[in-house]
Amino acid sequence: MTFKTNAFSHNGLLTWRGSAVQLSRVQTTGVKMKTNKLIVAALLSLAAFMAGAQAPTPATPPTTATEVAPAASPGEHALTAADIDAWLDGYMPYALATGDIAGAVVAVVKDGEIVSERGFGYADVATKKPIDPKLTLFRPGSVSKLFTWTAVMQLVEQGKIDLDADVNKYLPGDFQIPPRDGKPITMRNIMTHTAGFEEQIKNIITEDPDSPDYVTLLKRWTPTRVFDAGTTPAYSNYATSVAGYVIERVSGESFYDYIDKHIFAPLDMPHSTFRQPLPKDLVPLMATGYTSASVPAKKFEIVGPAPAGSLASPAEEMAHFMLAHLQNGEYKGKRILKEETAKLMHDSPLTLLPSLNRMELGFFETNINGREVIAHLGDTDYFHTSLHLFLKENTGFYVSFNSAGKEGAAHHLRIALFNDFADRYFPGPRTTTHVDEAAAKQHAQMLTGNWLGSRGAFTNFFSVIGLIGQTKVAVDDKGGLLIPDVKGLDGKPVKWVEISPFVWQDVNSHDQLAAKVVDGKVTRFSYGLAGPFEVWLRPDAAHDGAWLTPAFYASLAVLLLTVLAWPIAAIVRRRYRARLDLAPVALSAYRAGKIGALLMLLAFGAWIATIMTMFSDLNNTSAKFDPVLRFDQIFGFLAFLGGFALILWNLWTVWSGGGRRWPAKLWSVVLALSACVVLWVAFAFHLIGWGVNY
Repeated sequence: MTFKTNAFSHNGLLTWRGSAVQLSRVQTTGVKMKTNKLIVAALLSLAAFMAGAQAPTPATPPTTATEVAPAASPGEHALTAADIDAWLDGYMPYALATGDIAGAVVAVVKDGEIVSERGFGYADVATKKPIDPKLTLFRPGSVSKLFTWTAVMQLVEQGKIDLDADVNKYLPGDFQIPPRDGKPITMRNIMTHTAGFEEQIKNIITEDPDSPDYVTLLKRWTPTRVFDAGTTPAYSNYATSVAGYVIERVSGESFYDYIDKHIFAPLDMPHSTFRQPLPKDLVPLMATGYTSASVPAKKFEIVGPAPAGSLASPAEEMAHFMLAHLQNGEYKGKRILKEETAKLMHDSPLTLLPSLNRMELGFFETNINGREVIAHLGDTDYFHTSLHLFLKENTGFYVSFNSAGKEGAAHHLRIALFNDFADRYFPGPRTTTHVDEAAAKQHAQMLTGNWLGSRGAFTNFFSVIGLIGQTKVAVDDKGGLLIPDVKGLDGKPVKWVEISPFVWQDVNSHDQLAAKVVDGKVTRFSYGLAGPFEVWLRPDAAHDGAWLTPAFYASLAVLLLTVLAWPIAAIVRRRYRARLDLAPVALSAYRAGKIGALLMLLAFGAWIATIMTMFSDLNNTSAKFDPVLRFDQIFGFLAFLGGFALILWNLWTVWSGGGRRWPAKLWSVVLALSACVVLWVAFAFHLIGWGVNY
């Protein structure tokens, strides 16, 4: 699961909207995972050199298999156990060490067999416990959703769920999803992340084993539907929980029992579970989670929307799941899906931005080198995962890390691994077409401005991230497209080249960016991994950070200067024995203006401190933190409105009392205008409001 503030790491429990604060962690951020081939090549060369010079990181021995290597095309390596193990041995130890990542597990399958399954680094750093890919449990985050979607498709083929029916048909009367403009949502909308829900953050991940069950959380608050169903991708963990509840209602079994019986059992996955906390017999198998390998270990995470991300599973059992889908629902003679159902799930694309990868039914495309690839990524706070299925090549690639590492290294590494795996074993031609220079400059200019991600909060206090974290698009000194927050592995902004009208290619990776044009104006765009499940939209004028952000920062500066000037002026007057020659009413209004500025600053500061505290430790997104939110709301209401009233009183007194000099009159106007801007931000982004659901 995923935050970028946009804020959560894309397509993870943690990942949501804006630009560089993303919670998918965000964040990542997921959409900023670019691959720079030169850096990767240098890294691999250095890794090979260093392999004999530094202490090795414990790794599971290469798997052995009887194999006949197929003939490889020029530049293509044969996908054999020997080659994949040699490649991983030259790649992973150095990558983990330099990224400060505790451990990783990799599984590769092809043609119905496990080609390789490897563990690198440590399941527990303190005890130097190695990773056993057959038994060590990792948390694949939102990759868990694929099991939920598979369960849904089982019930679809049994005629118990209609993908295009109102989902309320399967929900109890006391829990219904409200319509938007009279239109419901369907299971197809849910599976393609086009139900239109805003982000849900409360209880997304905590370490409290007594956290409420996902059904309790589901019914406690229904996020507002901010987009019409089927029109705008906005990744939703909440919607996946709805699907999990539908599974319970339709099957007559608990979600956990259903997955155990109908997916884990036939796929021989005895050590896999969605249950939280872990069953006692599985606790010794669980890898420890970390933010980085060099920091203390973290506790077991409790994922609130369990059907969206609570799975714990060893790599070998994830390989069984990949094999079942690559073989259209069959694993070692047992079926979890009929062939036609599996094909429907794998090939029902929703095309909203042509040329970019699309959502399928639960999977999303990560097509590369002309190959059809379906995938899912996932993030908890401490585990970071990707799973890719090359459909026609009958090959699956899975990697999971038990820490994000330095500067989110695991987010970049998992994408680099996938890209380099594809380039090594399934290479293909690169696009060489270009749009003419004049048209390219014009098209880039059409995208300039501020943009808001579709995944995020819109009706509660977290919406302020939608101001602070808006994505800015500009042009470089040559007129090319420039998104400063979107960087490659080299830490520099991605260089985009327009390869066809309103479609751009990252020159150093496989990522593309595409924009939709309506009536001669760009209305939305997306790029990279985010393409299937998030788009960037123009904010309306009242919320556009292009003018509002500098105006807001300037207004805060005015309020701060007003507050700081108060004691400074008093000290100067005392030093020179000067008097503030004001009538009693004017003097009171003068002081009131200073107090009003201080109150507004304190109110905003309280909200920022609260949001930062919540993001720094997601345990603070539980109900235990509600009293802090209540304080912010009560104090904010009084301080924003009361402070504004005091500043207006000062303005009226300065201008109506007579005898005031022009600097005082001018500053009173500047102060009042600044207070107006701050008050508007507080109203528009719900810092003035009530409620502890978010």
